[in-house]
Amino acid sequence: MQTETIDIRTGDREVVLDITRQCEGVLGEVDSGLLHVFVPHATAGIAILETGAGSDEDLLHALRDLLPADNRWIHQHGSRGHGRSHVMPALIPPYATVPIVDGRLALGTWQSVCLVDLNVDNPVRQVRLSVLPG
Repeated sequence: MQTETIDIRTGDREVVLDITRQCEGVLGEVDSGLLHVFVPHATAGIAILETGAGSDEDLLHALRDLLPADNRWIHQHGSRGHGRSHVMPALIPPYATVPIVDGRLALGTWQSVCLVDLNVDNPVRQVRLSVLPG
């Protein structure tokens, strides 16, 4: 297995960032296998979804509805509503695994690998990309 960690700048706002290109960049000469994408943070997740047509914003709106940024959360430190960021990985897991077929990620036509981050207190996230050749 080959693995590497990349840094992704998320800034100071809630984001859904398409990281598909970075994921493709670690495949090298691997013709078949699996790419495992993992974010080692308690407040971020990995989602596979369509981007650019509004689904990324729809996801953020849905998460705002499900997990309001207010002071209802028992886990309280950081910015207002920070506790919801610690609940989010139960809904958007911190990992995804994508097949590699013919040297490419076997994603559907409109699918992208995305980093989802509601935590506005940490501007940079690490993502571990692990390739397991078949």
